[in-house]
Amino acid sequence: MKQIISSIPLAQTIVELCRKANIKHIVISPGSRNAPLTISFATHPFFKTYSIVDERCAAFFAMGMAQQLQEPTALVCTSGSAMLNYFPAVAEAFYSQIPLVVISADRPEYLIDVGDGQTINQPFVFNNHVAYEANLKSDNRNDDNTLIQDFNANQIFNALQTCYQHQLPVHINAPFDEPLYDKIDAQNVDLNAFDFTDKGIFPQIHSTHIDNFIEQWNAANRKLVLVGVNHPNDIKIEDLDFLTQDDSVIVMTETTSNLNHERFFYSIDGMIAPIELDDKKENLFEKLQPDVVLTLGGMIISKKLKAFLRRYKPEFHFHINPHKAYDTFFSDVTHLPYRVDEFLKAIQPKINTQSSDYFPFWNSIKQNRELQTKDYLQNIPYSDFWCYDFIFKNLPKDILLHLGNSSCVRYSNFFDLDTQTQVFCNRGTSGIDGSTSTAIGSSVVQNKPAYLICGDLSFLYDSNALWNDYTPSDFKIIIINNHGGGIFRILPGDKHDDYFNTYFETQHQHTAEHLAKMYGFNYVKIDSKKSLEQALPEFIENKHKSILEIFTPTELNDKVLLEYFQVLKSTNSKN
Repeated sequence: MKQIISSIPLAQTIVELCRKANIKHIVISPGSRNAPLTISFATHPFFKTYSIVDERCAAFFAMGMAQQLQEPTALVCTSGSAMLNYFPAVAEAFYSQIPLVVISADRPEYLIDVGDGQTINQPFVFNNHVAYEANLKSDNRNDDNTLIQDFNANQIFNALQTCYQHQLPVHINAPFDEPLYDKIDAQNVDLNAFDFTDKGIFPQIHSTHIDNFIEQWNAANRKLVLVGVNHPNDIKIEDLDFLTQDDSVIVMTETTSNLNHERFFYSIDGMIAPIELDDKKENLFEKLQPDVVLTLGGMIISKKLKAFLRRYKPEFHFHINPHKAYDTFFSDVTHLPYRVDEFLKAIQPKINTQSSDYFPFWNSIKQNRELQTKDYLQNIPYSDFWCYDFIFKNLPKDILLHLGNSSCVRYSNFFDLDTQTQVFCNRGTSGIDGSTSTAIGSSVVQNKPAYLICGDLSFLYDSNALWNDYTPSDFKIIIINNHGGGIFRILPGDKHDDYFNTYFETQHQHTAEHLAKMYGFNYVKIDSKKSLEQALPEFIENKHKSILEIFTPTELNDKVLLEYFQVLKSTNSKN
């Protein structure tokens, strides 16, 4: 395809600076006002472009790619409400620290709020959820285009540089005046002065931060290390290995931590929920209360853990992250703005191991609960819990696994997944709105089998995600269909009120069968233990994109899970 260069200098500037910044993946949604960008990106040999019609799906698709690549991907849309559909993914990227470049075409200023079609006030729309807003000026109707072009180029450069340095979404709003489709033979903007070699420098570790941390850490007899969402390549097991030699340290992880070790506590809710049911819970929670909490990675999933630490506060809370630290437990968090591996290596020689009953006491309970869990799962009826157990035991190991939010990711945390499985979930805002789109976008840039496990509402909500030409041929979706938002049956509240089924659980009888047929997916329906045991191996071996829809008993699922916590409660008294 012959490269086409837009005659509009602003379009040339955006495209060329994206090239200089090495932003290769561009996701475009159709429109006319963004035509100068569309034709320039789509015909340029440097870029890999994707056409996704639904802007909400397009944004999550791009975010999934950026999540895996850990480098910016770009979005391009037309003016008006199109850009508003990016907002859920922009918010998710902001809270998950995923670099996303949002490029919205706009009308020039003289056409705003005069009744012209497809116009809204686009500048600063994402203001609280992006790291930089570049609101550019139209360069078609100004006498002094040199000043305009310099302003625009600097704004675009700052936006792209910020995206790299802070690993956060940025917004570039570009007004284009007609004509939109004119082209020229050669680029006529000079951008040689812009250099993206400095894409992020982490600060040197300050000795006072080390000294302060070591003073509190070595003085504490009970230390709790929590690892939240963690990209498989960010925090490695060897970085934490020295902590496992200390009986005064407990390390808690979640499925999305992508870390496994025999001394780690992976089932946090399996630890805390049975204590909540115990008559002696105050005494047990006081035994679990840490003096110091060290948090690593991103968001923590467990609400029970957050509630516990907000009531039984640690004396000190430290968080290691180059960019930011949330005071999740309302205990005046100390931000250590460094790379995790570098800070842990710096403190390791100064750490004193201690004799303590903190780890031995709780490890004994953990081991008893693991035995109880094994026995319980062997005897439960067909339900969500049984299906998740069977699926996680039988999935291939070295895969890219995306999990839907709500009950799906929470169930996953009861199981110790294989170390080769890379687990992802949109936990920045914890929404159900883009799970499928994110998973497909991720799979496009990964060279390994990709699976999505999600609930029925999450799948149906994002069904337009299947409307693309880029889904890998072996992409697999497993839907746990309990006919509504099953998580609401687990949460407190009266499940028998007339409004519950309609306004909370939102019961329905829809299936994925016809969607699968429309988008060319194989489809298998499951409604029993036997049918899942028979179908899952063939589903895994099949090389065609497929959907496995598992129908589970709506009014039994919550009972099986809540009974599980009651069974585990008996292990509290054995110690």
